[in-house]
Amino acid sequence: MVRIIILIALFMVESLFAQDFQGVVTYKTNRKVDLNMEDSKMNADMQKQLQEMLKKQFQKEYVLNFNTSESIYKEEESLGGPQPASGVQIVIAGSGASNILYKNIKEKRFARKQDMMGKLFLVKDNLEKLNWKLEDETKKIGNYTCYKATAKRMGQRMQSMTISADSEEEMTEPEEEEITITAWYTPEIPISNGPGSYWGLPGLILEINNGDQSILSTKLVLNSKKKIDIKEPTKGKVVTEEKFEKIMEKKMKEMRDRMNTRRGSGDFEIRIGG
Repeated sequence: MVRIIILIALFMVESLFAQDFQGVVTYKTNRKVDLNMEDSKMNADMQKQLQEMLKKQFQKEYVLNFNTSESIYKEEESLGGPQPASGVQIVIAGSGASNILYKNIKEKRFARKQDMMGKLFLVKDNLEKLNWKLEDETKKIGNYTCYKATAKRMGQRMQSMTISADSEEEMTEPEEEEITITAWYTPEIPISNGPGSYWGLPGLILEINNGDQSILSTKLVLNSKKKIDIKEPTKGKVVTEEKFEKIMEKKMKEMRDRMNTRRGSGDFEIRIGG
């Protein structure tokens, strides 16, 4: 059954490439974070406020503008909520509305403009090809029938965080483990694209879950009269994905060291890798 769907989708893709096909998808993200504040000196109201702030940091809205071969994925700009007066700051490393991810599905490559603590990088590399396993399970997302697909890859889960002014325990780098990615795609829109770096299925991906993070489409507009302008980013220091990951690791280590030296000062700064 799934193979038949793939053949139909591939046939439709061939037809679409001869057309001026385009679309815009809005996605909302959410992420689980285990925040332990039992030993902290914060009162109950401040702990509740911090939990809410951290939750909102991971509830983002993104837009994917796509045609048959290219796409632009970026965060929608929004006004940030106020930081509490206690001195707590929440910073998500590598995130921000100025970041842009360009994907060229036809050429199987990407270019990502990314700000890392005030320095602009242009990460250019080949798209990662996941070994998707197509399933027969279906569900409706909006008006579209979506099929389930899963893939496995090595990665780091969001680490649990302990906020304690008295604790001498240091923050350590999370270990890599095998992560299962679950995608829901619709062959009714036979574009091999999706949110973030995800792609490679015989239909547009409308939902992704990797255990820590979930991404769900909330709005989809196809073939609007207004032509979508998709331009590959060109600004920033050009690096490969491998080089950028090494830069990220170095910066994250510096942040962990900084947090560890600030324990017991009465101020808290939560910095999380994007």
